[in-house]
Amino acid sequence: MSTAFHHVDWRHHTNVYEVNLRQYTKEGTFKAFSKKVTRLKDMGVEVLWFMPITPISQDKRKGSLGSYYACSDYTAVNPEYGTLDDFKKLVDTIHKAGLKVIIDWVANHTGWDHVWTRSNPDFYHRDGFGNFYDKHGWDDVIDLNYDNPNMRHTMKEAMKYWVRECNIDGFRCDMAMLTPLYFWREARAEVDQLKPLFWLAELDQWDNPDYMEVFDACYTWKWMHVTKEFYQSQQRDIMALDSVLMHYESLHPKPAIRAWFTSNHDENSWNGTEYEKYGDMAKPLAVFGATWEGVPMIYSGQEMPNDKRLQFFDKDPIEWKGELKLHYFYKSLLNLHSTHPALRAADPHAKTFRIRTTADDKVFSYLRKNAEKEVLVLLHLSPQNHLN
Repeated sequence: MSTAFHHVDWRHHTNVYEVNLRQYTKEGTFKAFSKKVTRLKDMGVEVLWFMPITPISQDKRKGSLGSYYACSDYTAVNPEYGTLDDFKKLVDTIHKAGLKVIIDWVANHTGWDHVWTRSNPDFYHRDGFGNFYDKHGWDDVIDLNYDNPNMRHTMKEAMKYWVRECNIDGFRCDMAMLTPLYFWREARAEVDQLKPLFWLAELDQWDNPDYMEVFDACYTWKWMHVTKEFYQSQQRDIMALDSVLMHYESLHPKPAIRAWFTSNHDENSWNGTEYEKYGDMAKPLAVFGATWEGVPMIYSGQEMPNDKRLQFFDKDPIEWKGELKLHYFYKSLLNLHSTHPALRAADPHAKTFRIRTTADDKVFSYLRKNAEKEVLVLLHLSPQNHLN
């Protein structure tokens, strides 16, 4: 484990709420979203993760508005959302409410007309004909060249810009495993000198355990896929869930925190809402995410709940329909997670014990324990309404 930085203490009890700013309100602006902070605070949200707030490239743009992840300038604000001053005021509002702010950071690639393509074309990989390209098949972005030390330095300075200018509290790093681990080591050690930050990696420790020497938390794609298969199976095998969780627990480094989720911007837009994927198992999985070892992650609108797939490249606002039916459901879960000692993440004193029952084919049960403090969880995962 690197000793060049220190983990923030609040990572043990936090949660993450992903903000899709474009679709959150009809206006899709920082100012419009600022009116929602009080409600999210009441719901128990601890960290607001904003999808990329940087400008979007025009060249090879998809749809009418383009992908948030095709950046044209790392140190500017998407004018659709407002100004830099608007974002600074929003961060200040969030901090005054007692919440944290992390921003999406897309380090592997940029859009085709990023300012660096003109000022520093050597920052990019080129094909045999000298053309920019992306090796993963995303035709609206081009790959950066991490063999270039000047590029790495400039990237780190861009990350520092948001800490200095806006006092953000961390980064959610897009497809972090596509960027060399040595860069993340450098970046965390340097950027954290400004202030201790929270680093969330879009990668699964299952496939990239070595990256967790740098990051505080990571995704759980394997769990997401296995639980979807479990729900859709005619014969639900709870042992399949156990085997995945046991493997996660065997991975190193141990202090790594896993973020559990049933939806996010990619899942919602491309694979369906949590109810399309999990049906009536969506709520038990939300309980799992808030009570198993790790931290819960929630996507914009899940507290309503949102029952539609949001367009990714075009304006498609969430249809807020009056009463938020799951506000208090999530409030109970998030407050329990943030206050109960037994639910602390990456705490060696907080233990997890699977509990066998007389209905192990239908009920997934476990005990979280920290000294004398305990939380008992029983999740009914069977399609049958009654337990024998």
